[in-house]
Amino acid sequence: MADKLVIVESPTKSRTIEQYLGSDFKVKSSKGHIRDLAIAGPGGLGVDIKNNFKPDYRILAEKKDTVKELNNAVKKAKEIYLASDPDREGEAISWHLADTLDIGDRPVYRVMFNEITKQAVLEALENPGKINMQLVLSQETRRILDRIIGFKLSKLLQSKIKARSAGRVQSAVLKLIVDKEAEIDKFVIEEYYEIYAKFADFEAKLVKIDGKTAKISTLEKAESILHSLSNQFTVKSVETKLKSTSSKPPFTTSTLAQEASTKLGFTSSKTMSVAEKLYQGVSINNENVGLITYLRTDSTRLSHNFIHSAFECIAKHYGKDYLGHPKHPKSKNKLQDAHEAIRPTNCDLTPEKVKPYLQPDEYRLYRLIYARAIASLMKSAQSEQTTIELENENTLFRATGSKPIFDGYLAAYGKFDDETDKNLLPNLEQGKKLDVVSIEKKQLFTTPPSRYNEARLIKEMEDLGIGRPSTYATTIQILKMRHYVSIKDKRFVPTDQGKATIEKLDHYFHEFISSNYSKQMEDTLDEIAQGEKERLGVLTEFYDYFNPLVDNAYKEMKKTKPVEVGELCPECNSPLVIRHSRYGDFVACSRYPECKYIKPDPNRKPKKEVQDTGVTCPQCHEGTLVKRIAGKGKKKGKPFFGCSRFPKCKHISPYKPLDQTCPKCNAPLVEDKDGSVFCLDQEKCGYKQDK
Repeated sequence: MADKLVIVESPTKSRTIEQYLGSDFKVKSSKGHIRDLAIAGPGGLGVDIKNNFKPDYRILAEKKDTVKELNNAVKKAKEIYLASDPDREGEAISWHLADTLDIGDRPVYRVMFNEITKQAVLEALENPGKINMQLVLSQETRRILDRIIGFKLSKLLQSKIKARSAGRVQSAVLKLIVDKEAEIDKFVIEEYYEIYAKFADFEAKLVKIDGKTAKISTLEKAESILHSLSNQFTVKSVETKLKSTSSKPPFTTSTLAQEASTKLGFTSSKTMSVAEKLYQGVSINNENVGLITYLRTDSTRLSHNFIHSAFECIAKHYGKDYLGHPKHPKSKNKLQDAHEAIRPTNCDLTPEKVKPYLQPDEYRLYRLIYARAIASLMKSAQSEQTTIELENENTLFRATGSKPIFDGYLAAYGKFDDETDKNLLPNLEQGKKLDVVSIEKKQLFTTPPSRYNEARLIKEMEDLGIGRPSTYATTIQILKMRHYVSIKDKRFVPTDQGKATIEKLDHYFHEFISSNYSKQMEDTLDEIAQGEKERLGVLTEFYDYFNPLVDNAYKEMKKTKPVEVGELCPECNSPLVIRHSRYGDFVACSRYPECKYIKPDPNRKPKKEVQDTGVTCPQCHEGTLVKRIAGKGKKKGKPFFGCSRFPKCKHISPYKPLDQTCPKCNAPLVEDKDGSVFCLDQEKCGYKQDK
């Protein structure tokens, strides 16, 4: 029997870590948070505002079995080690575990590791600490504040304009997208021209007229300049200088999401999902190995041990001439520098070595992370930059070129980021006369600001301090799910509902959806985590200012009437209107809920009816278990039994469905992992087959 119980967040991580520990350790998974604020009390907030914002925590319905399993493990252990992720959210998960489980007087330790390797795990367990309650209070403050803002604004918008939700972070990001669209709508396109002189082996652009920057706004002016030029140019100057391009620092959460979007075409949620697998561990030669360090970080710092091993790899694979110097970034505060940058856990595990053990997307992301970390410790790339200026009458033309001298960090990262310009120019001397091959004008038009793609939006969120690394991907996903934005050419376009939502929020709650407020709140949460501010004071000040604004909005904000489609309901003769749902727009009767007519959509595929077993859901005792198929289309998976009340009840039967029925009650038969076969309806029937 194991004397020591280690509780981590994910099952994959638990399997990896258990390999590193002896028989006196047992590793279990909480599968993330086990508790959250209840959806109860005034406004469904789960917070007693009048009692110092006391939270009402409840065990999540889908985690009751997990808590039961953990309690059974706790009873068999003498010591408890809480090893949730090393961040504010992870600290809160550890505290909820300690506060919920039947630990009694058993000693409880908090352990953290930045990477899931044997050395890191053993060192963490040898140097355990305590739960940091300041971090817990900081996370609790965020959760309460966001619950109040989210629930109150969402309820308001649902009643007034049928918008689905609002929130401190998601609304601030949506405002960025809506404001950018407004800039684009206001933009006035203007015509302009550029003039190029083509010579035998290079091309030069007109840059100055009479010593002033060339601005050619009409065809007439362009034609006039062309007619004024002779066919012979004089070399005014030739300037050559050495250009040094430094490597970029290793990845943070934000820069990884940006680079994976630009270079690999990954969405932010996909990047985080794949990175999580690399962090938790992949099976290599029958051993689970964590390949990268913790993926939620603001820091670009690298450990001395990694720098030493990376220098050895660089010298071995590229030569000592490529060895650079470690970058020493200045961190904004200690919290943001709590973890290293995202890097490989072992330099010897090159992408080529581990490729046979990785899925294609895992390999591509690991190769990007590995190359960036190694390149960050290599010398700068150097090139010879040449600028040639040529005169013709009262005009000045310019040509630029580059000749690579030393590839430096690009030897490792060039496949992702080739910064060198390989446009070579001929050797020319000052005063030399050159005959032109042709002089041509090019018609161009000013372009409006570009919409945000995922990479640019995440960079903007980071620059403005909206949210934290762990929230970037989730926030973007929510905006898509709420149909506040659509994707066009891989860029975000606000929907009419998204624009209407921001219009109302901006009018009544401008301060709370601004990027400035979100940044100030993140800074305040950091101050709580560092013990510089009190949770109660922050929440009281916020609520006393925010709640009167909500009351005023209920009085002043007008309801938006549904748009009529010009048809009458065939059942009650009332007008049909456009309504919205999580699945998109549909046409229904304006008298809902009195009349529940919905106009059939000829373009929508009919839903496949699920097989209802009639067996009462053992979790909620309200729905029944129905047979569903996991996944869709090509990703269609195996059948399973789940509650008919999904998503209100997320119960999924852990047993494998069989194509047989119970001889006693005709309910489906299922199979457990140990091969035993029994009736799905164990509460009423209880039939089991003899092995």
